[in-house]
Amino acid sequence: MHTSPLVDQHGHGVLHGELGLGTFERQLAAALGGPAGTGSSYDTTTGLALRRWCPPLLGLPPHTTAVRYLARRRELGAYAATRALLRGSGIHTYLVDPSIPGEGEGTGDGESDAVTDVRELAAAAGSRAHELVALTALAARVADRGGGVRTFPQDIAQALHTAARRAVAFVCDTATLRDGAPPEPAEVRRAAGRWLACGRRRTEPALTGHLLWAAFACGLPVQLRCADPRPLIPLLRATAGRAVIVLLPRRPHHEAAARLAAAFPHVYADVGPEPAVTLARAPFGKLLFSTGARGLPELHVVRVRQYQRAMTRLLGEWITQGECSRADARRIADRISGGTARGVYRLEERAPARGVPQTG
Repeated sequence: MHTSPLVDQHGHGVLHGELGLGTFERQLAAALGGPAGTGSSYDTTTGLALRRWCPPLLGLPPHTTAVRYLARRRELGAYAATRALLRGSGIHTYLVDPSIPGEGEGTGDGESDAVTDVRELAAAAGSRAHELVALTALAARVADRGGGVRTFPQDIAQALHTAARRAVAFVCDTATLRDGAPPEPAEVRRAAGRWLACGRRRTEPALTGHLLWAAFACGLPVQLRCADPRPLIPLLRATAGRAVIVLLPRRPHHEAAARLAAAFPHVYADVGPEPAVTLARAPFGKLLFSTGARGLPELHVVRVRQYQRAMTRLLGEWITQGECSRADARRIADRISGGTARGVYRLEERAPARGVPQTG
């Protein structure tokens, strides 16, 4: 089903450099939420989808073996392969979180783990791209400037307002958040002192809460990465009328996130891998598409195709059963695929990142 230009509301950069079979397998395993070595990641529905949809974009027949596919990738060169995959994904606008868990740890086989920044991704994809600012990464950059505990809250506030001029949203991990109220200043100072003293190796709930409430004050939407979003209900109640929140849950919690989007006017949710579930729980205009892809450009292709096929199948059933018209189906698909995202993130008001294409 044809829809308006597709917006990927949350994803990451892709790896620079050539990828060996081991690196590729590890990246695919990480995207599936598990470590490599627990069975071939190709032997999954994501692996099958990758072998179905990605080889033709590189000039190979569908269902090519992993070894042949990786050989073709190397024949083309890393940048040319990435360019072909991203441009073949069908994504018109990327919202990019430059922070990736585990970034900088190395691939383990001598290959680079550096990922594209927002401008590089835009150039390779030939599309628009906008920056998402991860709050913990921003706090780490503030800490690197060495202002110390005394000025840390003020330094954070200044950094947030600077970032808000270029970003379309903030992103926060909420694994440790349970309280809906902003933390007390003394508690924040103690948490910041512990965090700075340990080299930023521990999670401090009070510091995360302070970052989050400071981000709300900047006026941008805030994406909340969460496992189960239900513990965030106190926060959602406390932020009504103060912020726009987008829930990014993990499987199998997309249905719970959709219910919360239906319950709170200022809350939106990721549509997730099973649109039939989430569309049954929330108004269609409260759900947005994302790939969540990181590391491999193939994942952008796979997740777009899976989403499009799931939506086509679902809306086709609704049309056949007389539950909606074709015009209704197009309108629903348009909103979830990009229409709502363009409004929530005010994309028409924001200049997208533009980059200079690389070579090689």
